[in-house]
Amino acid sequence: MKEIKYLKRSVKNLQPKFSHLYIENEAYGYSLSKTILRKFSNSSIIDIKHYKDVFNRSGQDFQTQKKSMNLILAKKTPPFLYPVTDMVQGHHMPGFFYTTPMLNCLYNCEYCFLQGMYPSGNIVLFVNQDDFQKAVKVKLNQNNLSKEVVTVSISYNTDLLAMENLFPITKNWIEFASKTRKLIIEIRTKSSNYGFIKSVVPSDNVVLSWTISPEVVSKSYEHLAPPLHQRISAIKSAMDKGWKVRLCFDPIMNIENWEKIYSEFFMHIFQTLNTKNLYDVTMGTFRMNKDYFNRINRRNPESDIYYSEYVNEKNTVALPKNIRSHIMEKLKQELSKYIVPKKILVWD
Repeated sequence: MKEIKYLKRSVKNLQPKFSHLYIENEAYGYSLSKTILRKFSNSSIIDIKHYKDVFNRSGQDFQTQKKSMNLILAKKTPPFLYPVTDMVQGHHMPGFFYTTPMLNCLYNCEYCFLQGMYPSGNIVLFVNQDDFQKAVKVKLNQNNLSKEVVTVSISYNTDLLAMENLFPITKNWIEFASKTRKLIIEIRTKSSNYGFIKSVVPSDNVVLSWTISPEVVSKSYEHLAPPLHQRISAIKSAMDKGWKVRLCFDPIMNIENWEKIYSEFFMHIFQTLNTKNLYDVTMGTFRMNKDYFNRINRRNPESDIYYSEYVNEKNTVALPKNIRSHIMEKLKQELSKYIVPKKILVWD
């Protein structure tokens, strides 16, 4: 990957975001549904039998829909918990799961697997959040003889905190986790929306997990996400309040002058943040399920990310082993100037 470029797309003649709400027949009556209907009272309402009739229909244009997203309210059916994939650092840990309170994201990062996983750029919000939490309790009860905690990533397929002002879910999950023994929830985000949960008392059962990238990467690839300085400000506020904070340098992009760019980026970050208060950091180079990768490449041929030198390893598209190992080794050494090595978790 020799250079970074961002080709702007036309946004003419598009409806405003959430101009239409698609609602399953069984999704009415839930408190979350009522909250959303009040919040979007000017939106057009379209009744549907099942969210997949809209979300999974053929002939959709993911990128066009991202410019004018609509909302689908649905009732989730089992399963509610899924084992994390080997794309995730710590996937080997026992009791590590993810759940899907929402599908899709406000942001539109070019390297994100969601654009290859889902046929639609619209957002699905599951209104029966209590059923997700009941499923977590069932898993905890199954695990009650073990000393290991159960870890659940609740925003693996979305960014809940980014939408907290629209769809108030994050606070609810934090409250649930704070009252539940042997449970850790991880809230992944690129958001600067810490202000929407700043009144919440920090919980030892919650890890706020921020993805941050060098400015040149963020501006080029993390479309619609807040700029780096806003994320750093949110992270610092959360750490100062006493939250467990994880930093995710993931994906590390194999751009020209990557070593200099990331070294200066780390220096900038840790001049601002007190590393002693960090829960941990994770780091990994770009990788993606092969089918998602190929689907994105067909849908979004403008992105230079999908024209680099990659290999296919067990259905995963990634940088060649020697290249990614070299990048990880160099950057882990650089990170070790600021963070004790035991707090650095690397995907390789």
